[in-house]
Amino acid sequence: MSRFLWYAAIFGIGVGVLPAQAQESSDELAQQLNNPISSLISVPFQFNAAFGGGPDDDGEWYTLNIQPVIPFSIAPDWNLIVRTIVPVIGRENVFPTDSSAWGLGDTVQSFFLSPKAPTEGGLIWGVGPVFLYPTATDDLLGSEKWGAGPTGVALIQKGPWTTGVLANHIWSFAGDEGRNDINATFVQPFAAYALGKGQTIFWNIQANYDWIGDQWTAPMNLGYSKVFSIAQQPMSIGIAGQYYLDSPEGGPKWGVQSTLTFLFPTGG
Repeated sequence: MSRFLWYAAIFGIGVGVLPAQAQESSDELAQQLNNPISSLISVPFQFNAAFGGGPDDDGEWYTLNIQPVIPFSIAPDWNLIVRTIVPVIGRENVFPTDSSAWGLGDTVQSFFLSPKAPTEGGLIWGVGPVFLYPTATDDLLGSEKWGAGPTGVALIQKGPWTTGVLANHIWSFAGDEGRNDINATFVQPFAAYALGKGQTIFWNIQANYDWIGDQWTAPMNLGYSKVFSIAQQPMSIGIAGQYYLDSPEGGPKWGVQSTLTFLFPTGG
């Protein structure tokens, strides 16, 4: 599998601009997209390319996260939001014993129980379980462990601003006894500012702490996204620069993140 095909898949598209009468709806979609637990079905394809590590500082990390978000109305005032992340991974010049590895990684699936309406103070929140499934096709790309734990998200949308934090913690409970156990915390503070006409600038830190190895991996992203349409299908495209505040020895130092998201408004 060539990484150049991934670049073509992410960037090789024709972008249509929404007409003036649709600008309001594009802004609404952009705001919903900034909310991880909104009543919006979305299917993001997020491509991450990172560089600067490995045994000879020429390592290359490629990850295409396929991460559908599907809300279900389970009661008049409650939604269940299912967020799934299926990573397609490529590694070049990262492993001392094998210069190349490509395939699927482990799947993470989160379930958020969330009120449909914000609190009186404007807080939007959701809590539930998160699960780790050992779906990796190569033992270099996954943990070979089953895992589970709690997850939660809280945010406020006020005017053009969206600010919040998403977090989870996963412990392994089964799997290959010869592999390391998992005891890891993920914390993602995020902020976004709506520019109008479906445009957003955003910032986040995707920080993961390995309690067993006593090590952070924390890429910080700063980027821009825009809602547009092709043949009346609403979509969003985003691009961000990535800088690693911390990573394991030999880990990446910087990167680029691009995202193409298909949007399916539910109207609820």
